[in-house]
Amino acid sequence: MNDKKEPINIGGWLFLVAIGVVLSPIRQLFFLGTTYPPLFTDGSWEALTLPSSESYIPYFGVFLISEILINIAMIIGGFYLIYLFFNKKSNLPKWYFGLALFSTLFIVLDAYVVSLLVSGVEVFDSETMEEIARSFASLIIWSPYLIYSQRSKDTFVK
Repeated sequence: MNDKKEPINIGGWLFLVAIGVVLSPIRQLFFLGTTYPPLFTDGSWEALTLPSSESYIPYFGVFLISEILINIAMIIGGFYLIYLFFNKKSNLPKWYFGLALFSTLFIVLDAYVVSLLVSGVEVFDSETMEEIARSFASLIIWSPYLIYSQRSKDTFVK
């Protein structure tokens, strides 16, 4: 006898979650591809990481490489969420929550570290605040919905 419950179709508010799950890693991939490559081709990397440069910022190289690696890990996590979502895996709500929490904390911590490394730079500008708000909304609205809603419990059962 099979006690496994068959998942219901993705519907209702889950359509909005699906849009966010699909667009998030694509948006992050676009950001990664447009933000970082110029730093390595326009002389910024050398200017900011070589101690002999006038624009040298201690620890900036380590910071930048760490930021790139974390963004790559988040993109991979985002594509994993797509897999979990469309395969209706039961661990999707926990993964979604974990990634949303990590993303929110990373954005805030990243901005704070930039403020320590680069004096006089406004790190909590409108763009950063928009990213924090987007990430925070995922955390406080969609994570609880995925964890507690009956629709989610009936959909993500595999």
